[in-house]
Amino acid sequence: MKKFKQIALLTVLSNLLIQPVWADEAAMQSLKGRLAELTSFQGKFEQIVKDQDGNELQTGEGAITLAQPLKIRWQQEMPDDTLFVSSGATTYYYDTFAEQVTILDTTKLIDTTPFVLLTTQEDSQWLKYDVALNGQEYLITPKNKVDSQVEQLTLRFDDKNDGLALLKVNDISGQVSTFSFKESKVNAPVKESLFEFTIPQGVVVDDQRGSD
Repeated sequence: MKKFKQIALLTVLSNLLIQPVWADEAAMQSLKGRLAELTSFQGKFEQIVKDQDGNELQTGEGAITLAQPLKIRWQQEMPDDTLFVSSGATTYYYDTFAEQVTILDTTKLIDTTPFVLLTTQEDSQWLKYDVALNGQEYLITPKNKVDSQVEQLTLRFDDKNDGLALLKVNDISGQVSTFSFKESKVNAPVKESLFEFTIPQGVVVDDQRGSD
């Protein structure tokens, strides 16, 4: 899961004017409302990963597809070929180079990452996070009792089509990954087959669905 932690799922800061940060119910409801309108999202992304001192570690690119509820397809094409796909119930992480597939129970996985908020309106999930609005960016932070690999998730929407413009992940290792989206499609029809995965023959399977 090391590569996925780097994907996750990052410190390029916005050059926006400094504005107050509002961490309250209004910020959460604002974000929740915008995501409710985003029934599906497709796009390509460019990734920059930096360490805690701001030194660039790597760059990458790939494609993302999101659909309500709880459906994600995250294809990393460079520098490594990896795929993270969830049908809503089961999640697969496929590392082509390592020839390994990790199978995860989505209901357990979503308890540990704010990424779930992109594809669900469930109050039980939203209550696990604090949401702040800083200018045009939403800052999502796990509450103290949430065991998450992500310290903070930052979202910025595209003013032209209300899709995602930027996603930034600060993980517990201190790395900051910034994803900038382009060629995006908002609320366009999405084939269900995109969220299905067939395990290739000959790969190592690590089934963690029974793990705590």
